[in-house]
Amino acid sequence: MWALFKLFIAFVGATVFHWAFATAFANIGIQVSVMLVFVVAACTLLKLAYGYPLAFLCGLFLDFFGTKLFGNNAFTFCLLALFVYMLSERFDFESIFPQMVTVFGLSVFAVLFNALLLSLFTSSAVWQGFWSLLAGSVVNALMAPAVFFVLRIMLSKGFSSKEA
Repeated sequence: MWALFKLFIAFVGATVFHWAFATAFANIGIQVSVMLVFVVAACTLLKLAYGYPLAFLCGLFLDFFGTKLFGNNAFTFCLLALFVYMLSERFDFESIFPQMVTVFGLSVFAVLFNALLLSLFTSSAVWQGFWSLLAGSVVNALMAPAVFFVLRIMLSKGFSSKEA
């Protein structure tokens, strides 16, 4: 129960930082997603039974506050969790470089996949430009080591971590 509470506190923290960073970076035209970095980091630490529901809930949370297609973030975050679990067999997420590369690649994928979903289901596209995509992915990748470190400390003991 304590591990679930710590995970909830981490989710609340990620939500606050997501709102703050998304608002601050939107003023200069950069798409930043702290929630995406949080989901990727959490999926590297949690078992499948906890990672997929967390990814779905984080995406659904973003969908509730979005004005675009409802459910696109939930679906995209579930795919991100799938990719992380597939990569966890090949990458050592204890190192900083795989963390940053994975977050960068999945950030690019998430933006492009969301644009594709919007195009398919609403016959419209939201594209803020290549530089916004690239800069947001770089900022997400630079945030990754700190988010991984904090989550690793918070979830180091408990039923939800892979080590348990």
